[in-house]
This record gives sequence, structure tokens and C-alpha cells, in this order.
Amino acid sequence: MLNRTDLRGSVPSPTELRAVLPRAEVDVDAVLHQVRPLVEAVRERGAEAALEFGERFDKVRPTSVRVPADEIAKALDGLDPAVRAALDVSIERARKVHAEQRRTDKTVQVVPGGTVTERWVPVARVGLYAPGGLAVLASSVVMNVVPAQEAGVEAMVVCSPPQAEFGGLPHPTILAAAALLGVDEVWAVGGAQAVALLAYGGVDTDGAVLEPVDLVTGPGNLYVTAAKRMLRGLIGIDAEAGTTEIAVLADATADPVHVAADLISQAEHDPAAASVLVTDSVELADAVDAELERQVKATKHHERVRTALGGKQSGTVLVSSVDDGLRVVNAYAAEHLEIQTADASAVAARVRSAGAVFVGPHSPVSLGDYCAGSNHVLPTGGCARHSSGLSVQTFLRGIHVIDYSEDALREVADHVVALANAEDLPAHGQAVRARFAR
Repeated sequence: MLNRTDLRGSVPSPTELRAVLPRAEVDVDAVLHQVRPLVEAVRERGAEAALEFGERFDKVRPTSVRVPADEIAKALDGLDPAVRAALDVSIERARKVHAEQRRTDKTVQVVPGGTVTERWVPVARVGLYAPGGLAVLASSVVMNVVPAQEAGVEAMVVCSPPQAEFGGLPHPTILAAAALLGVDEVWAVGGAQAVALLAYGGVDTDGAVLEPVDLVTGPGNLYVTAAKRMLRGLIGIDAEAGTTEIAVLADATADPVHVAADLISQAEHDPAAASVLVTDSVELADAVDAELERQVKATKHHERVRTALGGKQSGTVLVSSVDDGLRVVNAYAAEHLEIQTADASAVAARVRSAGAVFVGPHSPVSLGDYCAGSNHVLPTGGCARHSSGLSVQTFLRGIHVIDYSEDALREVADHVVALANAEDLPAHGQAVRARFAR
């Protein structure tokens, strides 16, 4: 079922690997011309334009952008007890992990009388996007809200597309997750128009002000990503998220039933999702293909899964050894990387590029999606080579506070003047000299 790339005998350079490895194609530029008019319309007409686009794309027009508080409470009251219990566990574990990420302020005494303090200050107001397309990701509400709260963000708004099935409200599970987390501001807006409204703000249908945000986080489709790119600078963004991807580095000790199930689990997200197996065992590759044929037939979204697994973004990469496999997965830099090899912990310790690493047969990606305590908003498209997933740090800004006494400034004044003159910026030096001229 999976296309094969045979790299046995030699592993190409990192540059060559980027060209030959299967990868989902995400062309944000191709949709910018479609997104720009939406963003401009929301900039000019605010909530009215956003609601119009909701009517066009989501086939329903909410009566207001902001979801009434009683509807949020009603969604929580009506939540399936099993789902509520699962969300409670997800929230509890995410809090436990993310609470340990909070940086503390540090003061360094550079010289007597001269200190530099690095203060970590949370973003004032953030917009958290929860998709509502092929999959309604209530878990993404948890993954966005928890680190923001642990960072100390005081104001946040969850944005999710209106659903015709629910009278123009976001999906009830999204609303219930927000309620469990204590978020009382939810907007029934999706797509590029949601990002634009978060960036510009507006006035709701009842005259209430919809305050703009400073930062927008959360996964979304290509149009959401394009709007993020357009508005970056006016707002901060976490990343330009692409289609989900999984890579599995496995040897002959791996269970093909597990490997196939995990590849399917991510292919279930989207027909463009990427599922990649890297192995030094042809026998395992053959067994995984056989398992995929068997398991795909039984999965609910079998057409979507089969399209994703058969696409050029998915495949099996054959290598000569686990060491060569490590070179491949480090070049691929998967959003999710599973290590299913002998001595998996030692192999995982050598991974340098991945959004998240799942070690051994009992740490599937699905665990991280929901209840491991880790965050599932992760870099895609090879961005794990240089970027991290969502964390408490996403919502913090480091501010240096410089506090020098007169004597401490005097001691370094000549050096400041020398460097200022070397850069032909004499007024910089004069700003120091002026303090000692009288």
C-alpha cells in the first residue's frame, strides 16, 4: 500500500534527503490571493464581514460572534460523562507537565551597582483556534488553553467555526472543553476570517466590543495558515501549521500491527496527511503493508485513510541500519516520531529533529494527542529542525531590565564611547558623556 524509497547501501546528504523523502506539499502562497479579500473585508467591516463569510463557508450565520454564556454552560451540562472524564484527565496531565515549564525571572549582577534582570511577562490577550472541519478537535482547546493559563495569560478567547447542525454555535464539545477550562469567551467564527477578526477586533451584533488579541495560536487549514502569514507582525503567531504527519522508525522487533495502526491513526486526519515508515527490515515493511490492507478496511474513515496512505506524501523508506534510519528521520524532522526499535530509549536519545518523540511500543501518537500530558500542537513540514511545539514559553516574552548606578556607568563609559565611535554613531557616546560633563 505504501510507496517505497530504497536508500539501502548509502544514505544521501541532508540536502538530498529533503528532496527524496515523502513530504506533504503545503503551498500557502497559492491561496493568499483568496484569503487577502477576506482579511481586508474583516479589517474594514469587522464582525459583520466575519459573519457573512461564516454564512458562505459554514452554511450558517450565527446571531452573534460571541457565544452566550448560557450556551457554554448548557454544552458542559450535556457533555457525555465519559468524554468529560477523559477531558478532565487530559487537562490534569497537561497542567502537570506545563506547570513545570514556567520560567522564573533572573537577575545577574554584571558589576557592583550594575544588574540586568530578565523578566518573563505573559502576553496580555490571546486568541486560541480550535478547528471544526473534518475533525472537531476539543483536545486542541486543552492544548492551547492550558499553557496559556500556566504562563499567566489573563484574557483569552477560543475561536471555532459555527456548525449548522448546532444552530450556528461551535461544536458542543468545543464549548464544553472551554467551560471545563474556565474560558468564558468563545467566538463562533472559523477560517481565515477568524484570524482576521482576532487581529483587528470589531463590534458584535449586540454592540459589545470584540477586543483584538496580541497572539493567535492553534492548528487550522491552509486558509487559516495563510491568514496567519498575512497578519504576522500585527499579531504574533505560534507557527504556520501544515497537514499532520507521523514517521515511525522501526526495526525487525517492531509489531507490524502496532505500526500499521499508528500510521492509520494520523492518516485519519486528512487525505493529505503524511504517514512514513523508516525501517531496515524488508520483512517488517511487507508485514506492515499487509496489516494496512487489513486494518484500513475496518476503519471508519477508510476512504480518507487510503487516500492519505497512497499519496506521495506517505511511504516506506528502506535503510541499511537503524543508524541510517536516524539520519533519515533527523532530516525528515517529523511532527510526530515514533521509535519502535530494540533499545528504543537509547535510539530516541539520539533524535535531534522532531516535534515530539514517542518511545517504545506503548507510547503511540494517539496518547500524545490526548492524555500523555505533552502538547500536540507541533511543528510540521520539517519545521521541527528549527522550531518547537506549543508550550508555556509561547505565551511569554522576555524583557531585559537594566539598572546601573552612576559609578557602574562611569566604569564602562569609555568602552561605550569607543564602540559608538567605531560604528560612527557619536551621539550614542555623547549620551553617556553628558552624564559626567558637569
